[in-house]
Amino acid sequence: MKLLTKLLGFLLIAGFAVLTYRCERATSVANPNSPPNTTLANIPVENDTLFALQTLHWDGEDDDGFIARFEYRYTTRHLLRGDSVIQDWQNTTATSLTIAFESSDTLNYQIFQVRAIDNNGAVDPTPAERKIYTVQTRLPQTQILAPVQNQRAFVIDHTTDWWQGIKLSFTAQDLDGEVVEYGWMVDGGDTTWTKDTTLYITPDKLSLPLAGPHTIGVTSRDNTNLLDPVGDAVTINLVAPAFARDILIIDETNENNLAFAFPGVTGQARDDSVDNFYQQVFGPADTWDFFKRNNAPPPRDTLGQYRLVIWHADDRPTTTGHALPLHIDLIMDYMNVGGDFIMSGWRMLKSFDWEQNWGQNNPHSFPEGTFIHDYLHINAANETPSAPGDFTFGEGFSGFSDVQVDASKIAEFPYFGKLTSINIITDWGGFTKVIYAYQNELTGLTWPRGNPVGLQYFGTSFDAVILGFPVYFIQKDNAITLGQEVLQSMGYR
Repeated sequence: MKLLTKLLGFLLIAGFAVLTYRCERATSVANPNSPPNTTLANIPVENDTLFALQTLHWDGEDDDGFIARFEYRYTTRHLLRGDSVIQDWQNTTATSLTIAFESSDTLNYQIFQVRAIDNNGAVDPTPAERKIYTVQTRLPQTQILAPVQNQRAFVIDHTTDWWQGIKLSFTAQDLDGEVVEYGWMVDGGDTTWTKDTTLYITPDKLSLPLAGPHTIGVTSRDNTNLLDPVGDAVTINLVAPAFARDILIIDETNENNLAFAFPGVTGQARDDSVDNFYQQVFGPADTWDFFKRNNAPPPRDTLGQYRLVIWHADDRPTTTGHALPLHIDLIMDYMNVGGDFIMSGWRMLKSFDWEQNWGQNNPHSFPEGTFIHDYLHINAANETPSAPGDFTFGEGFSGFSDVQVDASKIAEFPYFGKLTSINIITDWGGFTKVIYAYQNELTGLTWPRGNPVGLQYFGTSFDAVILGFPVYFIQKDNAITLGQEVLQSMGYR
């Protein structure tokens, strides 16, 4: 009896163990992972004919997990040309994207596919699909605005406060969309993409040598991802300034302009007389006669040889201003790379806005962005009347000596030994100092008296001096002292 009881107990325990093992084995085998499913929203409508840029929306579901990401692609069939373009699968976690369909043919058949991928890496085996037609998109067209073909410009091997590089400006148009990006390159190098339409090409982007020809190219990309296949390109010629010589005097004095500028008055500021005078004042120096050089300034190759350029015009113009403003881009380019500059003459400041009416109660303002404001640091200027003569001497400041007018050179009517049409400075900026002030007889005009007629600017890249009177009509010994003191203050003596 006892043996039977023990046998039954053993059988019961063994059966329970087998049942437990089978249950554990059955529950230890996981359910196989099922792939996810993908759906597309019904916009755009199937087989619709549309513009190439379209926004599509999709979603995914996974019964035994979650959606980790999506993959999408599209195939383009060019219906006129007969060929096809198959895009590669692209990863995204987004459920909506704006797609720029390739649409280079007259009519393009697009098959868009998207498939969900779950957290176990399972891929929807039947991607959601949308078929549409897209019409041909037009290529963008690009144009370089500056620099222009064969333009010459100065270049140095580093950027400064005043020289940031070669300025590049461009534009583009897209007749059936919009331009979203621009690509520029230099000398066949890599393309740099930007959304800006004006930038500076720094010297490290240029191939060596810096001096010489360089080719700049620009292309553009529109919102359907189309590139301008041609783009635009210009070749420019860069000049590296040597600054091996000290001074170049550019004489713009027009001997055909009567110094007195009134009918019936004899005497002129003869060109050779002025040249000799300036040599004594600022020389020894090389010279460039503006009018004998076909009314042209020196080229950059010449200009860049000199550390200092003195541009003067000692005739008194009456119908049109002096020519310097027409060539001021050249002078600014020269100063940007470190060239010093002196400007003197009769009505020089006035020449920068000849049509504007200047006078006692009407000073002229030079706004930011102009040469006079930015480079000479003059905010506003004025001019004394054309008659009668009133200016007798410039009172020296900041260690500069007084300078007297040479009455013998302007003894007749309407001057009577005194200068007219003197440019005075009524408002000036920082980093400047007054070196001469307007003075006259006690019976003369009061409103210009004491105002600067000479200003010096000390900059980080260049120094500059502006004289609002013609130095030729200053007493010779005084003028020589003026030249010595100005040059000494600029480090040339």
